[in-house]
Amino acid sequence: MTDLVFGLDTFGDVTLDPTTGERLDHPQVIRNVVEQAVLADQVGVDVFGIGEHHRADFAVTSPEMVLATIAARTERIRLGTAVTVLSSDDPVRLYERFATLDALSDGRAEITMGRGSFTESFPLFGFDLAHYDQLFSEKIDLWAALQGEQEVTWDRGELRPPLRNARLYPTTERGSIPTWIGVGGSPESVVRAATYGFPLAIAIIGGEPARFAPFTDLYRRALKEFDRPALPIAVHSPGFVADTDEEARESMYPHFQESRNRIGAERGWGPGTRAQYDAEVDDGALFVGAPETVARKIAKAVQDLGIQRFDLKYSNGAMPHPQLLHSIELFGTQVIPRVRELLAEAPVSA
Repeated sequence: MTDLVFGLDTFGDVTLDPTTGERLDHPQVIRNVVEQAVLADQVGVDVFGIGEHHRADFAVTSPEMVLATIAARTERIRLGTAVTVLSSDDPVRLYERFATLDALSDGRAEITMGRGSFTESFPLFGFDLAHYDQLFSEKIDLWAALQGEQEVTWDRGELRPPLRNARLYPTTERGSIPTWIGVGGSPESVVRAATYGFPLAIAIIGGEPARFAPFTDLYRRALKEFDRPALPIAVHSPGFVADTDEEARESMYPHFQESRNRIGAERGWGPGTRAQYDAEVDDGALFVGAPETVARKIAKAVQDLGIQRFDLKYSNGAMPHPQLLHSIELFGTQVIPRVRELLAEAPVSA
């Protein structure tokens, strides 16, 4: 199967110095993310995505700035986000920034929009969390109106002033910014992506991937109802590739668990257990193991969901930079070719 697209995603997690065990500072983490993207380009990964966060445990607050640096050092890899918190940004400024990135990368920019599971950006930029849903709804509507880069008049919002005969610059050579809608499992969000004709990206971070089949089916049915052409569906899931299953599992566990419990404590979750982690690796949303193991799990997810793209969130808590580099190398040189072989033996029928 040659149509399947493979991506790598990072949130710019603050990682540990492999020598001292101390946490690296944010500038070094950002420079390491650039090196990771350069390697991903060299080993054949199709897309590199960077998430946006505004908190101490993640270093990247402005993905497009980092992606612009990556653009200057890479040749072919597409450069996107995972995700951009549209609700606390301005669609017009965002479009102009990504049009600039698209120019710098020779047309390799794309963007994934989301409401954001972290909410630090809302008070930081002066937005009321009471408008969480309305902000995203209005801004995605404006973003859709900006596509095509024609003169825009937009007056369908209550939280943002209208636009009258507005033009955006710079324009792109493609006439638009490729846009995905990131969802976490809300049927309403799935239908909204279909309404606007944007490809769908599903974040599967817990449970068996196959349980999301009703969402991929809903999206395809909604596209037909809205008389829109078939569009690709992506899955984003955490994972880690090492030389052996045991090494991958044991290397990722302490960092994944520390991050999960730290964030969970903020949200009222109970602490996770090793049994839960092992269950997610065995049958759930964690794509962890040797290249053959990860490849087989990805191939099964592709077959179960009928997806056209798989993005591995390869950064997991404070895992040191050298481990991440090796995981990227194995993903590009061994996992991707093996998934293609497996799917060629058992083609997907969505």
